[in-house]
Amino acid sequence: MIETERLRLRPCRESDKPLFAAILNTPGMMAKLGGVRSAAQIDALIDKRIADQALHGFSYWAVELRETGALIGTCGIRIASNYPGKPVQGWHEAGWRIAEAHWGRGYALEAARASIAWAWANTDAPLVAAWTTPDNIASWRLMERLGMMRRADLDFNDLRDPATLLRVYVIERP
Repeated sequence: MIETERLRLRPCRESDKPLFAAILNTPGMMAKLGGVRSAAQIDALIDKRIADQALHGFSYWAVELRETGALIGTCGIRIASNYPGKPVQGWHEAGWRIAEAHWGRGYALEAARASIAWAWANTDAPLVAAWTTPDNIASWRLMERLGMMRRADLDFNDLRDPATLLRVYVIERP
């Protein structure tokens, strides 16, 4: 679907589930995302990606290395449909998860830039947003490198853990 210099972003498939569970459901990866999940929860996450793709024509896609075809994570744009009563409900949300073995190589930045460019070219979204916890420094720094601006007026408490504040970052359509 999308190709960059080093990566290929494509819709998630049923056959991706075992590999996603192995590379994305690690203590290090999930430390800022609510902790390691059960296999059923990871499968449900991939089912949601597949359903979003079918419904909207886009979602968080599987990220592969172009050179080898190895699956290294997920990245893309989705409609934030699970935030009732929150300011981000219904917005175009950018998100990424790159396997720990591939951290520090710029893959998340490369995939996220391509995803946001895809959103501008293929949707009428006035903005793309992302959010994370204040202690997820790598994530909010990536948001800043993408040109996203912090919007403290839009911050909200996480529905899964109301004691956790989520910082909202936004980039407007150029």
